Amino acid sequence: MSLAELRWLDATAQADLVRQGQVTPLELLDGAIARIEEHNGDLNAVVSTRFEQARSEAASTAEGPFRGVPMLLKDFLAHWAGDPVHGGMRLLRERDWRATENSHLATRLRAAGFVFCGRTNTPELATSLTTEPLSRGATHNPWDRTRSPGGSSGGSAAAVAAGLVSVAHGNDMAGSIRVPASACGVVGLKPSRGRNSLGPQYGDYWGSVTHEHVLTRSVRDTAAVLDATAGAAAGDPYSAPPPARPFRLEAETDPKPLRIGFRTAVPSLGETAHPDCVTAVENTARLLESLGHHVAPAAAPALDAPGLFDAMPPVLAAAVAWELDSWSQRLGEELPPSVLEPMNAMLCEAGRQVTAVQYLNAITASQRWARGVAALWEDELDIMLTPTLPAPPGKLGELAPEAAPPEQLAAGISLLGGFTAPFNITGQPAISLPLHWNADGLPIGLQFVAAQNREDLLIRLAGQLERAASWSGRRPPA
Repeated sequence: MSLAELRWLDATAQADLVRQGQVTPLELLDGAIARIEEHNGDLNAVVSTRFEQARSEAASTAEGPFRGVPMLLKDFLAHWAGDPVHGGMRLLRERDWRATENSHLATRLRAAGFVFCGRTNTPELATSLTTEPLSRGATHNPWDRTRSPGGSSGGSAAAVAAGLVSVAHGNDMAGSIRVPASACGVVGLKPSRGRNSLGPQYGDYWGSVTHEHVLTRSVRDTAAVLDATAGAAAGDPYSAPPPARPFRLEAETDPKPLRIGFRTAVPSLGETAHPDCVTAVENTARLLESLGHHVAPAAAPALDAPGLFDAMPPVLAAAVAWELDSWSQRLGEELPPSVLEPMNAMLCEAGRQVTAVQYLNAITASQRWARGVAALWEDELDIMLTPTLPAPPGKLGELAPEAAPPEQLAAGISLLGGFTAPFNITGQPAISLPLHWNADGLPIGLQFVAAQNREDLLIRLAGQLERAASWSGRRPPA
């Protein structure tokens, strides 16, 4: 099989070829390296490489389900000892900061057989939903290089969409897997809270909103990678219960008829989604009905209840202040907010003013709000359908770090995460699927949300939709 043919195979198919002896791990890796070297100059998706280490590791990679499959790690969390980790920060790039230990997630990915060949671009401290850090420059969307790939896992989404690799790591604090999955036309699952460990360095991160997983081109890859990485590690403060059976089997199984509610109004913000996103939801609702599901509009007033967008700013601001203090301790010097981009510097200053009582009040208010939202899945719904983003992918530069005053940037980013951030607060699993493209040829992702710990149901529905309206033949024009 030619390298050109391998480019668009998903990770499951690539691993099957390795098991059958039709291709070697080194051949898969060399193909990925060739694509990165050829196309990354146009995309700016990969910001550091480890090609020689990867070549030496490919020969002895673990006998896991993805033996020999090359993948990329986002330049945020998922540490691998000795590799650079800069988190989009100019200062850390200048200091060439290197990880000192392996994260549990990275260890499990390696045990599954993946070969790490580099790290992908991310906004500074992963606080933006576009990937345009001053430290590395903008990542370009493969569907239209003038457009944003989303963020904060924008480099990973662009790399998968462009066929550089079949799988790339991401993390999601307010939509940072789902938003770039939508913008780049790939699959992005945010698992349930605690499904993937954040250890050993962290128990939770930014409060409890951070979720780790991957971006892929197929539902079966998303499911099978979760099988390989899920599960609590010693000392984790919370965890999701083990599934009844492997998630990869759920991807092959149609669900029974489901109660699916849809909405196109941005939660809590009083905004209606762009007409292209409304059309995408309406088309998807009709498809779901044709598959036998019970589909109806869902007012879901709990999503609009006051509290969410009042409670979270102190938590986010405190998290950024903590980030800078953390790096001050590691580097052994006091770092001023001015080392950060303007919006993060503003958040850092605000975070330093948040008292412990204010922080705990914000956590309590967000948890109370989350209980009201999660109750919708107890009595009214099996699945909620929304647009992933409130609009098609925006132009690069519109939310760049110095494009507008920090307060204006923060408001624009909050709007972009209006459909996704609520489910970081509740901790429910949510997936973005590439089911629609608009008249300009831009991907419009659809978000599906299940009850807490029901990835099985979400993956069943995602697999059914993939079979009914396959996106596997879609390729970026370049």
